[in-house]
Amino acid sequence: MALQRVVALLTEPMAPFEHAVASEVFGMDRTEEGVPDFEFISAGPVAGQPVQVMTGGGFLPTHDWSEAATADLVVLPASGIREDYPDELLDVVREAHARGATVLSICSGSFVLAATGLLDGKRATTHWRYLQQFKERFPQVDVTMDVLFVDNGSLITSAGTSAGIDACLHLVRREHGASVATTIARRMVVPPQRDGGQRQYVATPVPECQAESLQPLLDEVLATLHEPHTVPTLAKRALMSERTFARRFVAETGTTPHKWLLQQRVLRARELLEATDSSVETIAREVGFGSAAVLRAHFQTVLGTSPQRYRRAFSPTQAPIPTPTPTPTPTTTTAPA
Repeated sequence: MALQRVVALLTEPMAPFEHAVASEVFGMDRTEEGVPDFEFISAGPVAGQPVQVMTGGGFLPTHDWSEAATADLVVLPASGIREDYPDELLDVVREAHARGATVLSICSGSFVLAATGLLDGKRATTHWRYLQQFKERFPQVDVTMDVLFVDNGSLITSAGTSAGIDACLHLVRREHGASVATTIARRMVVPPQRDGGQRQYVATPVPECQAESLQPLLDEVLATLHEPHTVPTLAKRALMSERTFARRFVAETGTTPHKWLLQQRVLRARELLEATDSSVETIAREVGFGSAAVLRAHFQTVLGTSPQRYRRAFSPTQAPIPTPTPTPTPTTTTAPA
């Protein structure tokens, strides 16, 4: 199905930025620059009746949800997460998809899409803040936060807020080619494609550990990450056998000593990349990885991006990431993790 008619289905309270993302990509007239003439429609429960906005006030949709019946692309922007969504909304999404439309959710819009049952048995993503809530509510969906978006063909889910830009541009690239996607990206002053997933944006990639008997030892380790800590040396300092120490560590922190140490070293490296101009090699030694190569490998695994790209994105002293050269063949599965 050609991607020409785009309908955004709004639910209360709507998130203005996520709706604006879809409107910016598909609603701006850029035909003079070779971009297809998309038709973008904002639809609410009742045409001409304001939809409450999270930030206050209301947004006046020009059409109602039934417009999805003739859409090539149905967009579900973020909104407040609700216990139940209107049957009318879920039905129009199901019917549009059955007719052949692509459905794209942005941020918490994934909850509406999952409520239709269309994501059952499929991989999906949502904002990292809602990951656990999503898992509990929709256990039949394979949800992840390791990507910026997931493309299941006719169903696309994107992660939090600006990841909707990545998903929209990806869809344009998939349907109309890299040149069109790059033209839109340049007008929006954003990269045509971004590396990594959501983990680089999470305040802490794993839950903070609270350990009673081991907490003093953990504090000591955090202060001496550059030292070569091992299970035997830590068990000795805790006055325990290695087996008892490992069992106690998992019981009190929820993870193994090795994983905990690796994650804390990556966290510390992330802080240093943001706050200092030290080289990656220097930071690697300071956090206990020994070499830049080892740091890069673990950084990529935990955060889904490289130390250099992370620093460019998050350090106030670094220049912005340069726009990458578009690849001739578009990615059609997921954003690189």
